[in-house]
Amino acid sequence: MEYRDYYKIMGVDRKATQDEIKRSYRKLARKYHPDVSKEKDAEERFKELGEAYAVLKDPESRAAYDELGSNWKAGKDFQPPPDWGAGFEFSGSGFGGDADGRYSDFFESLFGQHARAQGGAARSRQFRSRGDDHHARVLVDLEDAYRGATRAINLRVPMLDENGHVSTRERTLNVKIPKGIRAGQRIRLSGQGSPGYGGGESGDLFLEVAFRQHPRYTVDERDVFMTLPVTPWEATLGATIKVPTPSGAVDLKVPSGSKQGSKLRLKGRGIPSDPPGDFIVELAIALPPAKSDKEKDAYRKMQQAFDFNPRTHLGA
Repeated sequence: MEYRDYYKIMGVDRKATQDEIKRSYRKLARKYHPDVSKEKDAEERFKELGEAYAVLKDPESRAAYDELGSNWKAGKDFQPPPDWGAGFEFSGSGFGGDADGRYSDFFESLFGQHARAQGGAARSRQFRSRGDDHHARVLVDLEDAYRGATRAINLRVPMLDENGHVSTRERTLNVKIPKGIRAGQRIRLSGQGSPGYGGGESGDLFLEVAFRQHPRYTVDERDVFMTLPVTPWEATLGATIKVPTPSGAVDLKVPSGSKQGSKLRLKGRGIPSDPPGDFIVELAIALPPAKSDKEKDAYRKMQQAFDFNPRTHLGA
């Protein structure tokens, strides 16, 4: 994905104040508006400006974008880190209603979901006495979904300083992670959003849960997957193998004649819920290295014992 430098598009420095960004946008929007501009690329430049301004005009999205941009190096395709956006706390204002599908893939992949989710909240603020709800994406361990836990969650709250520069403050909340929670579900913290208006009640904070990358497991909804290395003789003759799951070791029976990529299902051993998910093991046959003469001789005996050619289907 191509990284889009919104500051360069806007013609401002990364340390520009919000007022400076607004002034630059007004100036350039007049210059490139398709109805009045004589520039050949006016329409495209005008769309780029709108996209850049949609992000930089809002302190929350700007702070997130600034952190994201620190991972980019010129001359390389940009790939956002898998945990991008985790820990940023957004209020209900978001992007207003600007994300209407006319922005680039870069914008949509990073900000589109947030923009669509929060659209319209700022317009309704003046008509409500209740404070705005806040939203954040947080990362939890898969094991917490199996057992439930209480964790200290650190959130970064974007804000403007007295000079109009964007900064962030941190706050830490003790959050109860319910047993059985799945990726994409939300935890509601009552009263942890914005203060109310005119004495009204505070808004809530909604934490959207995602799982940290695990060195051993992957997750799909309630099901948990693992690749399990087995020896050729375990796959051929069958075996009972202890398999580590997030809830503890389980005896897994590998049927005789199992093949590379065979999938075995442990019913109900996935994320506990109603109904619980399954734990699915994919077999990966690992060939032992032959370093010693004795080990090499064992392979020679196998070569003599088997009339086997794995390439017969190629017709050679």
